[in-house]
Amino acid sequence: MKYKNYWRKTGLKKPFGDQFLSFLNDINPKNVLEVGVFCGVTARNICELLNKNHKNDFSYFGLDLFGSEKQNNIDEIEPKFLNNQNFSNPLKKIYYNYILKENLNSLESVSKFLKKFSNNIQLVKGDTKETLNKIPLEKINFVFLDGGHSYETVNSDLNILMQKLPKNSHILCDDYCENFEIIEVSSAINDFCKKNTLKVGKKFNRFAYIFKDQ
Repeated sequence: MKYKNYWRKTGLKKPFGDQFLSFLNDINPKNVLEVGVFCGVTARNICELLNKNHKNDFSYFGLDLFGSEKQNNIDEIEPKFLNNQNFSNPLKKIYYNYILKENLNSLESVSKFLKKFSNNIQLVKGDTKETLNKIPLEKINFVFLDGGHSYETVNSDLNILMQKLPKNSHILCDDYCENFEIIEVSSAINDFCKKNTLKVGKKFNRFAYIFKDQ
């Protein structure tokens, strides 16, 4: 499968979207958690792949602030493109901002975009320090972590995940290395893995890969 943009905003531009889907396909999970849904493009691609591989026997959980304001000064600040929805394509700007008048990062917009898989998905709005504990993490096989980018939030997310994910689960973290590195993110990942004696692998000159084997 090739990664599709669906005429919406996404952080996984080519070739990373295709690489992400290929990696996910190789792991072949049935239950996926995405932290940081944004406009739902990666969520839609994940669900299309899971449906292709497992028919209706899969589940997707997506966590995001969905337009909510950050709760304190260490939480993630929403990407600027979500504040004003500027598009390089003028037709998109007219369509979303003036015809639909739709915030692509809103829970309503993402839910509508993923309606095809409504029986298989659960979208949860709020801070992951609270919402991660509402997800049945013991069922999750694969996590794509791309939510809050502060050191504190990444560290908190990883702590909760490692406590509750089952054995042989996979975590892929965005913004870890090369041109995509965010220092707060990479530092939190490295410190967490060192403290917990976990190996960190680099994927596609962008992501960190962590495997929980116990």
